[in-house]
Amino acid sequence: MTATLDAPPVRAAGSDFAPLARQVRASGLLDRRPGYYARAIGVNLAATAAVWAAIGWAGASWWVVLLGVPLAVLSARTAFLGHDAGHRQIAGSARVNRWLGLVLGNLLLGMGQGWWSDKHNRHHANPNHVGKDPDVGEGVLAWTEGQAARQRGVLRWVARHQAGLFFPLLTLEGVNLKVGSVLYLRGRSRREQLVEGGLLALHAVAYLSLAFTLLSPGKAVVLMVLHHALFGVHLGAVFAPNHKGMAMPEPGERWGHLRRQVLTSRNVRGGVVVDWLMGGLNYQIEHHLFPGIPRCSLRRVQPLVRAHCAAVGLPFTETGLVESYRQALAHMRSVGEPLRS
Repeated sequence: MTATLDAPPVRAAGSDFAPLARQVRASGLLDRRPGYYARAIGVNLAATAAVWAAIGWAGASWWVVLLGVPLAVLSARTAFLGHDAGHRQIAGSARVNRWLGLVLGNLLLGMGQGWWSDKHNRHHANPNHVGKDPDVGEGVLAWTEGQAARQRGVLRWVARHQAGLFFPLLTLEGVNLKVGSVLYLRGRSRREQLVEGGLLALHAVAYLSLAFTLLSPGKAVVLMVLHHALFGVHLGAVFAPNHKGMAMPEPGERWGHLRRQVLTSRNVRGGVVVDWLMGGLNYQIEHHLFPGIPRCSLRRVQPLVRAHCAAVGLPFTETGLVESYRQALAHMRSVGEPLRS
């Protein structure tokens, strides 16, 4: 069965987190907002259908491939909604949230909800903790000098120049998410393979059929490449500022929930445009402290979290969007520095 991303329990009545948790619960900000999500899902589905209709209408011109841009933006919106379903933000029922996640993720995006939930659960439990958080695990990019030193061949060259290569590499992330979703199903239960794998296959058939029915083969391929490249860049540009360059607990180091989530996370300030573009994940500190809080309540809970952090003497990190990228890339550059010496 697909994992869900539950809010952490309050572990001790005298913990630093407990008073804040009680205050937020009493405020009603943890209450579900089904009307908000019904509108968000409906508008996103209608806009996506409108873009595909426009693709069919403009299919005779090569300018049609530029519609891959709004298609990528809308796909990111779908991913954010699937993320919210995984955190049980949308409905009160775990079953309803699970099926929403499967429809939004597997069927509409071709991105497996089970694979993502498993990976994201581990990230939320131990953000930025090497050996526990898969987002800072061994891979194409290096997040610590130790990881960079262990890279060999082409990956060593990538680690040496990873700050400059970061955004170009994100163009491959849209495809990587789909490949990872399929590979995750190996060794899973027969039921999970049938449900998740069946929805992934249905997505692939529908997506390819739409593209090659509405467009000539050449235009269809270019549109799909642009769509997936920009989708990967968009998602990566949203997730990169959240934790990169923030505190990384040492192996064996144990922090309480409040410290673990606040010190490893960075907020990105901005208005409604930034909120929309980043799917509410610019409120990363609040999201990590209360994963189940509806996205539309994150802005309202921020003053409570900021005041509580000040009261307990915990730094609350918030920057502008450009500065967040500068800090994240600076961290990646410093990790690769010994390889350039």
